[in-house]
Amino acid sequence: MKMTGNTILITGGTSGIGLGLALRLHEAGNKVIVAGRRKELLDEITAEHPGIDALVLDVADPDSIARASETVAASHPGLNVLVNNAGIQLPESVLDPAGLQAAEDHVATNLLGTIRMTYAFLPLLVGKDEAVVVNVTSALAFVPLPFTPTYNATKAALHSFSESLRIQLASADTGVQVIEMVPPAVRTTLMGQQDNEQSMPLDDFLTEVLGLLREKPDAKELVVERARFLRDAQANGSYDEVLAMLSGS
Repeated sequence: MKMTGNTILITGGTSGIGLGLALRLHEAGNKVIVAGRRKELLDEITAEHPGIDALVLDVADPDSIARASETVAASHPGLNVLVNNAGIQLPESVLDPAGLQAAEDHVATNLLGTIRMTYAFLPLLVGKDEAVVVNVTSALAFVPLPFTPTYNATKAALHSFSESLRIQLASADTGVQVIEMVPPAVRTTLMGQQDNEQSMPLDDFLTEVLGLLREKPDAKELVVERARFLRDAQANGSYDEVLAMLSGS
């Protein structure tokens, strides 16, 4: 992925990693469209950061995705980068009947949302120069945090989906690159961890992950050092030890 001159749509772009990426990529000389559910937040972002555009979008709603793809096709025909970042992470107890709704919400937003976005926007990307799909997964795709079971499962599924997507698009000679971004715990409001000193500062994450992309623009995965012990746990034989550590956290 080139670092400038793109037209980029970022879902979940009103806070956390999504907003951070939007601001960094805008500053780097890209046209950025932030997408999110809350129009008031989108209006604040576009007012504070002239040149960034906004799109009301709920990735858990198929109709909203369909409308968004039509809107972007008309308003930003040069779109060449889709960042599937929107997601939720909630604690969930399988012994509590209320946990089922949380599980279903994770699947609708994190997994189906990304899959539907990919299907809806790929026709706009195929054939474009430097076209890219970036799927934001999680280090917890590789070793689960036990009290967020369906969150972990959706991110593991997205890792698998990204692998298959990459191969299918390459085999069809579409020219679309697929990058998986694998964050560790980052200080955002995703799980109320904005003040958690065990989580990686957002600015540090953004600097490192974008630095990795600059160093290797053809990367398949972007894994910062803080996420590496989870990403590599199965391969290096530390999986049980890391899972036990997460089980006690």
